Amino acid sequence: MRLRLPTERPTEPPTGYKIAHPVLSQDGTRAGFTGVSLGGALPYGVVAEAGCVYGRRHRPPARLCDCGFHCVHERTAAEALLCTAEHRSAVLLEVSVLGAYIRFERGFRYARQRVRTMTVGPCACGAPAVALADAGWGRPGLRALAAACAACVRGRVSVTPASFARLAGDGLRAVTDGALGGASLGADGTDGVPEGLTTPDGPTTPEWLGAPQEVGVPELAAEAALLQARLDWFQTQLARLGERGTGPAGHG
Repeated sequence: MRLRLPTERPTEPPTGYKIAHPVLSQDGTRAGFTGVSLGGALPYGVVAEAGCVYGRRHRPPARLCDCGFHCVHERTAAEALLCTAEHRSAVLLEVSVLGAYIRFERGFRYARQRVRTMTVGPCACGAPAVALADAGWGRPGLRALAAACAACVRGRVSVTPASFARLAGDGLRAVTDGALGGASLGADGTDGVPEGLTTPDGPTTPEWLGAPQEVGVPELAAEAALLQARLDWFQTQLARLGERGTGPAGHG
């Protein structure tokens, strides 16, 4: 006789933690995530439903397959994954487990999810992040993003964490902290951190990211602030070049 675990009927959705790479559509109007493991080729939005990565017609999470979203129970377990070299540029997600799920010792495999909070770590140089900038890779129609400080943003396509939350929609909160746990930035760009977006125009945008939203005064103000940070960096570099070029006058 096969023993089966009791069926759970929680009064509210369970909470889980996972890591993912933030992505921005080519035209810079929509945002979402892509996984770090088997389902990395299938990007998803804040509220998403899983599909079988093998193309089978069953509904995830099937017991005889490993399809579906995955997350762990403990936040510290997800943070530990960020220590590996291939995951250093990922962000930490707090999710609500929706629909059918299978509980394991360390986490869940489940059908649907809502991403509640995205936590952005420090820049690769160790400085606090002020933006999510082009990471140098992506998917068709999508740019992968990574945390960047004001000095490292330079001329790359970038978006502030608060603006990313607004573009992603569905109530996503963005948190920026070098220790993975700082002040919350709402989707409306409140808490004193302006929204900002710096992207070139592009022809294609994946449909899963939802409808584009209008850019208003807060976004333009943040754009100006981000451009000012870049201008300061360029002026510093020009000053250094000028110092190297100065010296005694040459002889004819």
